[in-house]
Amino acid sequence: MTIKKILIALLVIIWIWFLFFNNDEIKLGPGVFAPSDPIQTNIQSPKTFEFKGYTITPLAKFHIKGKVLSRRNYNFGKSSKLSPIDLAMGWGRMSDESIIKDITVNQRGRWYFWKYTTLPIPSREIETHSANMHIIPATKSLKKMIKKVKKGNIVEFSGFLVKVTKPRFSWKSSTSREDTGNHSCEVVYVDTFQIIDIP
Repeated sequence: MTIKKILIALLVIIWIWFLFFNNDEIKLGPGVFAPSDPIQTNIQSPKTFEFKGYTITPLAKFHIKGKVLSRRNYNFGKSSKLSPIDLAMGWGRMSDESIIKDITVNQRGRWYFWKYTTLPIPSREIETHSANMHIIPATKSLKKMIKKVKKGNIVEFSGFLVKVTKPRFSWKSSTSREDTGNHSCEVVYVDTFQIIDIP
């Protein structure tokens, strides 16, 4: 076996391990660590701007403090350069590990999915207190910071819910926490971000 083939095999093994067996997760214990709903202020007269070859239209100012229920990097596809990571966020009782231990959250194809062994709270509460968010970091330093986020972290970030367009591409954020299914994800242009330290 040539060195090139050995290196390719090692890269494949590392990729499979990272994708399926890397269970690095922050455990904080029981308790509601993000009690408040996200804060949103709709924008009446938005001003568009260009970003990485896309036209960005802010729809609403947005701020959230929540628990990362799942996270997924995207390195391929039209949207990956713009939004390299999705965060599935939970708040209210969806930030309490005594609740979410019975709920499994997965992400794929820019969607998030949840299922449960025993339903710990009403399904409608799960739907309205969690969301999949396509994260658009405003700067390289923010991108680097966001990529350090782990499942289980409490994070806080602000920015804008946005509509993104370019030829043959369109992404429009949901502006409601009440919707489900297609077009219910938030597309968030993030200009401040922090991982909250829990004592």
